[in-house]
Amino acid sequence: MKPLLLDLFCGAGGAAMGYHRAGFDVVGVDLYEQPDYPFDFWQGDALALFYSEEWADKHDLFHAVHASPPCQFFSAATPEAARSRYRDLLTPMRSLIRRTGLPYVIENVERARPAMHDPVTICGSSLGLRVRRHRLFETNWPLIVPPCAHGQQGQPVGVYGEGSSKSQKRGRKADTEAEVLAVMEMPWTDRKGATQAIPPAYTELIGHQLLQHLEARVAWKALAGEVQE
Repeated sequence: MKPLLLDLFCGAGGAAMGYHRAGFDVVGVDLYEQPDYPFDFWQGDALALFYSEEWADKHDLFHAVHASPPCQFFSAATPEAARSRYRDLLTPMRSLIRRTGLPYVIENVERARPAMHDPVTICGSSLGLRVRRHRLFETNWPLIVPPCAHGQQGQPVGVYGEGSSKSQKRGRKADTEAEVLAVMEMPWTDRKGATQAIPPAYTELIGHQLLQHLEARVAWKALAGEVQE
């Protein structure tokens, strides 16, 4: 039986697919309908979930939590005049997740660093991808990631939303939806879903280490039980 991971603010499922490839079963939660999400899906407010009867009934089923709170509050792509429309969802989300006692991963953009606790950066160049797409990851367990390898990647292919400005673009922009889906390794969704996601390779890397951490937790609990007996 595979461990079950809760994927909050799941979007189209880029993160979820990586955890699936690493060996997890995944349940996604998002405020908006996600018809392309490739796994079990609950539609609803991720923050409100932790106060719901559904969570009270099912929280014991989960082994880990991943959260990708919307990045507009932090993102450089958000115009300053529009930033007041958004709020920091990362901080309250962390507080709720910590109450579960589960291993967690929180993902966000580089400008969210001041709001995150000792995050590490994952870059597509270090995973052999054509897209660079730096993202920060905070965990409450040891996570080791490879450094950027920009020199080996060459000119990256940029994947951006339609509204992003030229000054925010790095490398050559993906020309077509087909290219966006190819460089993001997300053939099951559309351009909009992919631009809001992280490539599955990121969380596949994380997922393998998370599985090892979970196995070590089980072994430690078993040993602690033997010692008490």
